[in-house]
Amino acid sequence: MFYRLLALLGSFCLGQAAPPVPDVLTVDKVWSGHPVNFALLTAPPHQYVAYYNAERQLTVAQRRLDQEKWVYQQLPTSVAWDSHNYVTLALDRAGQLHVSGNMHVVPLVYFRTTKPGDISTLAAAPMVGEREQRMTYPVFLQDKAGRLIYRYRDGQSGSGDDLYNAYDESTQKWTRLLATPLTNGQGKMNAYCTVPQLGPDGMFHLCWVWRDTPDCSTNHDLTYAKSADLVHWVDSAGKELKLPITVQTGEVVDPVPAKGGIINSNLHLGFDTRARVILTYHKYDAHGDLQIYAARREPEGWAIIQVSDWKGYRWEFSGGGTIVGEVSVGAVEPIGDGKLTLSYRYPHGSGTWILDDQTLQPIPDAKLPKKGLLMPAGALQVVSTFEGMKKRQVADLGAESTDFTYRLVWETLDANRDRPRPQPWPEASELKVIKVKKP
Repeated sequence: MFYRLLALLGSFCLGQAAPPVPDVLTVDKVWSGHPVNFALLTAPPHQYVAYYNAERQLTVAQRRLDQEKWVYQQLPTSVAWDSHNYVTLALDRAGQLHVSGNMHVVPLVYFRTTKPGDISTLAAAPMVGEREQRMTYPVFLQDKAGRLIYRYRDGQSGSGDDLYNAYDESTQKWTRLLATPLTNGQGKMNAYCTVPQLGPDGMFHLCWVWRDTPDCSTNHDLTYAKSADLVHWVDSAGKELKLPITVQTGEVVDPVPAKGGIINSNLHLGFDTRARVILTYHKYDAHGDLQIYAARREPEGWAIIQVSDWKGYRWEFSGGGTIVGEVSVGAVEPIGDGKLTLSYRYPHGSGTWILDDQTLQPIPDAKLPKKGLLMPAGALQVVSTFEGMKKRQVADLGAESTDFTYRLVWETLDANRDRPRPQPWPEASELKVIKVKKP
């Protein structure tokens, strides 16, 4: 017994390696009565999660990547029933954490740490101070120099503008990146834009649809622009676009009319094997059926290619509030050998097409390469027995290893057009961070 105790003491004194952190970690219990996106940000040596807890209060959790223990900081804002009110995170070049969210046509909700790596110092902070009373859709991104940029919509669905701010770590202040809004609905519409995406050509690419009213069927006119610096914008031919861009001055890729089957929630931007930009979306065909389309800029102009061939199917969406989508389409991704992938889902099936890079048509009987993220067993299985619960997941906003990435998963009911649900409500679900291995 003496020698066993001595051995244990020796091991303690010499210091044994800590046990490995599990691949699945529970963060907290979270509200599950309606879906609203949370945020995960991995920035070694820390990991951050922003979410609404079981009482619907905005909370930030933090851990060291080599530890299981989380520390928490609750923030003074709570979500009601609106699924637009997602939350997002970012780190600036000085290591300060920025948090924004819980906004749908309301004043600015924004917090920033005063000590890097310490979420207990999160506090409400100002931005520019103008056009910040009717804010929605906060997005953090970085320019090529790593400067933190903040984009949001001022106004409402059917009448709003997109504005961009830039953060200066030396002064700890935000200023306008652009002297005017990037897009301007002229009081008659608003642009629903994708997040500017840095492409393989070194340009930021952006696409959007215009919407005339809060009714989602009034989306129209697929439009495109690109920029080298997020300040000066041009069309696909390199012609300068005067800001703000309006429906009259923007480059319309596909003039889909209102009630023509295009919707802002299913609009994506990707690149083919030759780094050419491809926009994917859906609209009604000449027979009134809903189809998936791909638009690519060719030397003679934009080529609009019908990818799907669905017979007798039409998703007749309309109305306001967050809707439950019958259809989804992803962005094209090159896989080499002259092929692209494109994921899809609709009521009669789902999967991933392999497209010929030249024709953008599905290749019959083509097989997907054997690769993909390796989720831990059962990670995406619904645990709750409450009827209608579904698994939600979001990708990591931060650093990825070559061997693995992280996903944030939890369970909620579907959207309910942003209206309250009568009780009973499901019990709070477990929010988990999952380490997903790459093949």
